[in-house]
Parts: sequence; structure tokens; C-alpha cells
Amino acid sequence: MTVSVMAILLSPPARAQDGLRPPVGGVITPADAMIFYLARGPEGACGPDCSEWIAAEGVVEWDTFKRLFAFAARLGERKVPVILNVWGESDLKVAMSLGKIIRDRGLDVSAGKTVVAGCVDATEAACIALKRSGKSLDAAIDVSAVQCDFACVLILAGGVHRTLPADAKVVIGPTHIRDRLAPNVSEEHQKGLQAFYGDQYRLYLKQMGVATDAVGMIEQNSATGRATQVLRADRLRLGMVTAPAP
Repeated sequence: MTVSVMAILLSPPARAQDGLRPPVGGVITPADAMIFYLARGPEGACGPDCSEWIAAEGVVEWDTFKRLFAFAARLGERKVPVILNVWGESDLKVAMSLGKIIRDRGLDVSAGKTVVAGCVDATEAACIALKRSGKSLDAAIDVSAVQCDFACVLILAGGVHRTLPADAKVVIGPTHIRDRLAPNVSEEHQKGLQAFYGDQYRLYLKQMGVATDAVGMIEQNSATGRATQVLRADRLRLGMVTAPAP
């Protein structure tokens, strides 16, 4: 099945220019597709008693779950948190799959931009090659401008413990239906699929222990084209996070 539900991009992604960024997977996988790599910093770099984490950065594409499965297999039984940096129009079905994989592995999740030391003076292509090397990279987490859209929220929901930086912005925007092989999805079919996937989001969030209010925000915003910002206190009330911001 090729139908995807996409989070609509409401603002430009905060990332480096990547015109020379090499492809991530096969020939039909965009260069911006999410990658996973190990990063490390001093004690406390990713939370109390935490110095190593999984950096997950990029657009959630149709095959991103395959890369997370492969990465998790290499990781073995190790328990390190996932730090999300999600951008672009992400596939929400796959975002739920990523959350389920994370929950099955018993991992914690937060959000921030992983800044790799070896990438500071490197070209984009060299930086990506370094991140794909399989090594644990010296890095720091930048939480100064964290944005978390619905795709980010769905992945975050998979965390056993879920946190967001104090100044993070959680913005729930509209979604749209896209078929990779047949791009012209009729309006009637769009509405039917939106309703179907709305039910899927609700079921998933309930399973993860998160309130389903965000789905109502999507349904409202899909009609108006607007976005809803979820305030810090509401994130805890809704179960999007399991603890107040550190």
C-alpha cells in the first residue's frame, strides 16, 4: 500500500543547507530521509547519568522504520535514549511504527539538535558520511530552538520516559494524504482516509498512554489550514511528556 499521511510543513526546517547531501537509502529515498547514529558527550549530556544517545534526524519517510530496525539490531540490548530532530513533511504512519519500535525496545525519548564535533568544519557530504560510519561520535545537544510537530509527537509517544526542553515548541498542524505512485487522491477519498487514520492515531496514542486531544487538533486544523501550539503545562497533562522540562 503506497498511501501515506503527511504532516504539512508550516515553517522552514531548521537545518543546514544540504544540496550536496548524498542519498540515504535506495534510489527513491530522498536525501533528507531520517538517519540514526550514536552520539556521546560528557556525563549528563543527555540527562541525569546519561552520556550517550541515539540521534534521529531528518524526514520520516516510507522506509525509515527499516533503518531503525537495522540500527536497533546493531545496538543489541543497550538502553540509550533517542534524541529527535524531525523536519519536513513526514509520513505519520511510519512515525507510529518508529514509536512502537522504541517502546518495544524500552527506550526513553526527548528532542534536540545533535551537534557533531567532527561536522563543525566539514562539508555536508563529509558530515553525513561520518554519521553513517557506525561509530559513536563526540557531540552535544542543542536545545535552543526545538520544534516538535505531530510526527515528532507520535515518535515521542513511544518513549518509556518522554521529555522536551523547557523552550521547545509543540505545534500540531493539518495533514494531507499522499500516494507515492498515484499522486492525485480525490477529495472524497482524502476525507475517508483522514477519518480512518484519525482512528489509527487515537488507538496508537491510547496504547502509548497519551491523551488523544492532538487528533482533534489535527481534524480542526485540516479544515482551517491553521496550527495549534501545545503549551508546556498541557504537554504534561496530555501525557505527551512524562515529566516536567528539566
